[in-house]
Amino acid sequence: MKTVGVIGAGAVGQAVSTLLVNSPWCETVMISSLHGRSADGLVTDLEDMSLVSASPVRAHRADLAQMRSCDAIVVCPRAQFTNTHTTDIRMAGLTANGATIHRLARELAGFAGPVVVVTNPVDVMTRLYAEVSGCTRVWGIGSSTDTARYRLILARMVGVPAHAVDGHVIGEHGDRAVICASSTTIYGRPAHFPLHLVREELTARPGRIAAGIGRVRSGPAGATVAALAHVLGVTDGVVELSAPRNGAYLGIPLRFNAGHPTVCLPPLDPAETQDLAAAESKLNAAYDQLRSTLKETTSS
Repeated sequence: MKTVGVIGAGAVGQAVSTLLVNSPWCETVMISSLHGRSADGLVTDLEDMSLVSASPVRAHRADLAQMRSCDAIVVCPRAQFTNTHTTDIRMAGLTANGATIHRLARELAGFAGPVVVVTNPVDVMTRLYAEVSGCTRVWGIGSSTDTARYRLILARMVGVPAHAVDGHVIGEHGDRAVICASSTTIYGRPAHFPLHLVREELTARPGRIAAGIGRVRSGPAGATVAALAHVLGVTDGVVELSAPRNGAYLGIPLRFNAGHPTVCLPPLDPAETQDLAAAESKLNAAYDQLRSTLKETTSS
């Protein structure tokens, strides 16, 4: 049985904590937030749910120092900022969220357990957290959600169950996401489909969710809890997580066995290889920009 710390009590933190309270392998959820009142409120709400659902999992308010006793930590705070981007939407929080993640990484430096980062732009935030904290087991959520959406979209398009589709979305969790169409199969056979239509739906889906309920939450939360089960060795299998590659952090498939990952990147055609390189270049540039901004802020 595991103890998981959740930093951030916003939309995703709430959804992650709810799933953990109903998880068969979780014993305790420790919750911290930028504003303590939201953590208190979430804990109280989860206590009510635990009683009604007869869950043995207990939720507690915790400070950052107490997070060090956890088996794993989920990092999902969102700084206060207004997102005015109409493209590259996830990059809008680069500076505001970057300052928050930088502070958390310094305060939790050296934590030995796995850390799962959810805050956007997640690939850049994952790298920032890993490099500032010195933690060696840091992964980001993003491409796993994209992959799930891709499989669902394609399954509906061709009229098969989602489990019949095997394919990946890698690279940036954002506008530079790479659909690995050349290696996608349906019932084990090469898939043939209008890629541009799938890409359009993959791009539009998060916006429709946000327009309807304010924030995307359930999908990333489900991906987060699934990732926790893999990185904690509760279950084995392949999951797409933001991880280091050529210096950058970007989404790649990892095969976990007893909590230990092995990269299992699918074969890429020339166009996909070029797209992945472009994603790496973009994420490196964004990271360099963020570190420069943080350095200037610290100096002043």
